[in-house]
This record gives sequence, structure tokens and C-alpha cells, in this order.
Amino acid sequence: MVTNALQFLLHTLLGLFTIAVLLRFYLQATRAPFQNPLSQAVVALTSFAVKPLRRIIPGWGNLDISSLLLAFLAQFLLHLGIQLTREFPLLVAGQPVWIALLGLALIGVIKFSIYIFLYAVILQAILSWFSPRTVITPALQALTKPVLHPIQKLVPMVNGIDLSPLIVFIIAELILILLVTPLEIQFLRLF
Repeated sequence: MVTNALQFLLHTLLGLFTIAVLLRFYLQATRAPFQNPLSQAVVALTSFAVKPLRRIIPGWGNLDISSLLLAFLAQFLLHLGIQLTREFPLLVAGQPVWIALLGLALIGVIKFSIYIFLYAVILQAILSWFSPRTVITPALQALTKPVLHPIQKLVPMVNGIDLSPLIVFIIAELILILLVTPLEIQFLRLF
């Protein structure tokens, strides 16, 4: 019972932190406007961890490497913590277990990245129908443009309906089903 509660807390806290630092990374990478509530909230929530690390690891171009590294570290700590709550003997574990933890951390970052883009596309589609001029629309458009724009060039609108969000959703789910989940299962088998 306590183990389940600890695992729940680890998943929740480190998952939310991963989402926040990945959002910061992608909002900066896509040059989303800073003067909107989404960007400002993400920066306010993550600055305590990103700023000190940025002194050690500077950005590269418009990529905030420290945010990406923090997302990876959060996922590594999540999987390490889960194994510790299961009383897995990590101190005597061999190299494959540590490689599995690193692999699971990378897969966690990839999964959260895919989900961030999926939810951003869905939210942007919903807002475009009901309230297209909200204050977060420019940030969502900047965030989803790298994903939607290539498909919009290939697939024309059908009677004024943009099918690119549906295609992005299908492609993302296929990536999760065919690539990410099998890799995750392989790494989990090492425990």
C-alpha cells in the first residue's frame, strides 16, 4: 500500500516536472511568443531548476539543453525511484540494469514529447472551433507548426476542414505503438 502511494507520488511529481521542462524546451525551440500566460507559467514553474543548470550547460542556438537534460534526469529518477520502491537490488545490479534505466528515461522523454504535441494539436483544434482568439493561441500555433505544417503542405483541406491534426494523431499513435512501446518493454525486461 505504501509502495503504491510512493510510486503514485513519483509518477505524478516527476511526470508533471518532465512536462513543464519539456514544454519550456519546445516553446523556446519553436520561438513561441513569451508574452502569453502559457509561456510565462512554464518559465515561472521551471526557473528554479533551469537557471542554475544553465550556468553549467549553456543553450545551443535557440535550444535550451538544460531543460532537455532536466526532463531526462526527472525520468531517470522516476524509474530509479520505482525500482527502489520495489526493493530491486540496484547496488548489486549489473550494467544492463543501468542501461535499462537510461533507456527508460529516454523513452519517457520521447513519450512525453509526443503527448505534449498531441495535446497541443487537440487543444488548438478545439480552440479554433470555439474560441480562436484566446491568449494561448499564438503559443499553441508556434508549438504545433513544426508538426502540422509539413502535413498541411501535403494534404489539402477538404471542404474547409483541415485534416492534418487527424493525420498527426494517427502518425503519433503509430510511433507509440510500433516503436516506443516495444522498446520500453525490452528495457523493462532487464529488471
